[in-house]
Amino acid sequence: MAQTYKSDVEAIDGLASAYKNLKSEIGKVIIGQDEVIKSVLIGLFSNGHSLLVGVPGLAKTLLIQTISDALQLDFKRIQFTPDLMPSDITGSEILDESRHFQFNKGPIFANIILADEINRTPPKTQAALLEAMQEKSVTVGGRRYELPKPFFVLATQNPIEQEGTYPLPEAQLDRFMFNIPLDYPTFEEEIDVVKSTTSDKSVSVNKVISGDDILFFQKMVRKIPIADNVLEYAVNLTAKTRPKSSRSSELADKFLSWGAGPRASQYLVLGAKCNAAINGKYSPDIEDIQSVAINVLRHRIIKNYKAEAEGITEEDIIRSFF
Repeated sequence: MAQTYKSDVEAIDGLASAYKNLKSEIGKVIIGQDEVIKSVLIGLFSNGHSLLVGVPGLAKTLLIQTISDALQLDFKRIQFTPDLMPSDITGSEILDESRHFQFNKGPIFANIILADEINRTPPKTQAALLEAMQEKSVTVGGRRYELPKPFFVLATQNPIEQEGTYPLPEAQLDRFMFNIPLDYPTFEEEIDVVKSTTSDKSVSVNKVISGDDILFFQKMVRKIPIADNVLEYAVNLTAKTRPKSSRSSELADKFLSWGAGPRASQYLVLGAKCNAAINGKYSPDIEDIQSVAINVLRHRIIKNYKAEAEGITEEDIIRSFF
């Protein structure tokens, strides 16, 4: 049962408190990566999926497992491999003893799905997540099955330059609210990581938020008011990424083959609302839009050969729009 609040202001304060409690519990296990944790939790409270990108060994999987440990939700892990089939994710119909087809639910039927190394499986299997991520349902044998609520896909991806990886289709990438890169820890952080992981000390993570709380906060985030000029800034930011359009920027025309769609504008606004709330503000401003913009837009723009040749990154292009 979700906690009740007397006013919307009190509810926003409740979200900020829930965020701090979650971050505190996660911090018992995960050292550093503050911005990564913040982005994943913003996605959680905004009802958005997140894609974590980094080389093996940066605790991507451990981070997601730790988040699930702090939530009172059903958690399933799917290890994506080249031989994984769509039915291994969604489930399949089998013929029972009475010669009737019975649907056996796959691991997708959980609140939190860890799609581990999602780009190590071919596009056909990756596509099994498309309906689940967008419609929060699965269709098998012509029948539609609702997924439990709340429902999140937190996926990890190895850099596409590594062997044995398949690029995620654009339609799949667009389902993710955030594309979050993980970098190597600092020297001091790595010292702490090695100390904590090579001793016999065990850490327990407390469950601090229920599924009902998350559903409540997701609805509350949508109710947060936003000024017209801030909303227009978000939409204009997305429009600037579209080369050769009426609002495109000079850099987009020069370095981009493709820009972001309307879903980017929606996630910019939702992410900004949540970012404002966890920082104790009752309405987002332009700084909140900019705070989430790179993670929202990074995977929705496609660079051309000229950008690759000149070493221009997606982050360089997005920041030029601010």
